[in-house]
Amino acid sequence: MSYLFLQHYWCFIVALLAALLVFLMFVQGANSLIFSIGKTADERRLIVNATGRKWEFTFTTLVTFGGAFFASYPLFYSTSFGGAYWLWMLILFSFVLQAVSYEFQNKLGNLLGTRTFQCLLVLNGILGPLLLGGAVATFFNGSNFIVERGDMVVSRWANASHGLDALLNVWNLALGLAVFFLARILGCLYLHNRIDDKLLHGHDQIIQPLWTNTWLFLGLFLAFLAHILTCDGYAYDPETGVIFMEPYKYLHNLLTMWPLLVMLLIGVVFVLHGIFWSMFHKEWKRGFWVAGFGTVVTVLVLLLLTAWNNTAYYPSTADLQSSLTMQNSSSSEFTLRTMFYVSLLVPFVLAYIVYAWRALDRKPITQEEISESSHAY
Repeated sequence: MSYLFLQHYWCFIVALLAALLVFLMFVQGANSLIFSIGKTADERRLIVNATGRKWEFTFTTLVTFGGAFFASYPLFYSTSFGGAYWLWMLILFSFVLQAVSYEFQNKLGNLLGTRTFQCLLVLNGILGPLLLGGAVATFFNGSNFIVERGDMVVSRWANASHGLDALLNVWNLALGLAVFFLARILGCLYLHNRIDDKLLHGHDQIIQPLWTNTWLFLGLFLAFLAHILTCDGYAYDPETGVIFMEPYKYLHNLLTMWPLLVMLLIGVVFVLHGIFWSMFHKEWKRGFWVAGFGTVVTVLVLLLLTAWNNTAYYPSTADLQSSLTMQNSSSSEFTLRTMFYVSLLVPFVLAYIVYAWRALDRKPITQEEISESSHAY
């Protein structure tokens, strides 16, 4: 195992965690639809309890993603999390609101009322995917930071916005909105998969929102994909470390690493199949898993395009040579090698997650189950 292999390996692991996080945003997507799908208090409680059994997976994956990035690419962690802290703090704050809202909305002594906490869940459902998608888009479009390399490596943000300026870039906003609508699509498919409620299914309250959200998602995603495949990208010379702009860089990456192109096409087909088959075959409930698999594959490919094939994965718009690459921002070879052996335990963790998920989904959610359960939200 060479140092270069370990850098690529941990880039893959971090990208996979990010892709899983985007998939798990179905919790936020479903929560953003609480009031549009749930027409009564009982229906809204069905939705909250459906997502309430999975929100810990999303939050844990977010924390694991941050931890993996810190351990494998600490300079990115200090630059982005330490510089663009307003953006990341808003993301974390929205998740804190989510946790509090689940736990307190139906507790005794709740002076704010159930509806208040449900509104906070909706707020998390909007802000979480939007801000996270905008943050991911900066891997393509760059951020405003400077890295000073001397006796010590010091990074600083080049303006006072500390990350909020990312939302002023139209393409960052486009990907953020695309992730938001994708989360709503996955949320609809998840609710269709889990809720056993004849009223909701009989009035198409779950399936109907798929139409609008799908077309909005496809328009934004295809526009963003066309943008990155035709724009100049951030390349670097592996021998000298010099970073330069290369026309059609991300398109070249996709064509050079052709297996990623195949994976991208497969991912898109799975997403579309899961969505449209669910629209026209309302009794078919596997669309969540089909579209979810496609989401993970598609996001994984997009993130790998930003780092592999001699690409600067975190470009600087303030100083081109401050841009971060796998070579100039990773941990030492000893650290990456040690973590590699630790990562061999990941399959056991995944097996436990699958077991816990299946245990929670042993039977569909009904009004009767919620009323009889002592752990209902």
